[in-house]
Amino acid sequence: MLEGFAVLLLFQLIGELITRLSGIPVPGPVLGMALLLLAVLLIKKVPAGVRTASEGLLRYLPLLFVPAGVGLINHGLLLKQDIWVISITLVVSTIFTLIVTVLVLQGLKKLWGIEKDA
Repeated sequence: MLEGFAVLLLFQLIGELITRLSGIPVPGPVLGMALLLLAVLLIKKVPAGVRTASEGLLRYLPLLFVPAGVGLINHGLLLKQDIWVISITLVVSTIFTLIVTVLVLQGLKKLWGIEKDA
């Protein structure tokens, strides 16, 4: 399990170094996890230590929602004042995301030569 944590931290460090040295506007840990995904796809197997460490961390994922809930409670009045702006933004961004996802999927299907479903 310790080796798994070391691998996760190593990829996070690599991602952080790449973003700091190149200046790309992506958080280092996000880039590191993308690199870890590529590495796992290349070896076609998740190492046991990484799996164990990841599953251990995922058990505590709900704790990360506590600060967001506290923020909602603390800023409830502010949210109430801007509810229409927030609602419209959520609806428009959701529709935009769906449209972009469909277009990307169609483009990938053309690129990979996959026939349309009946």
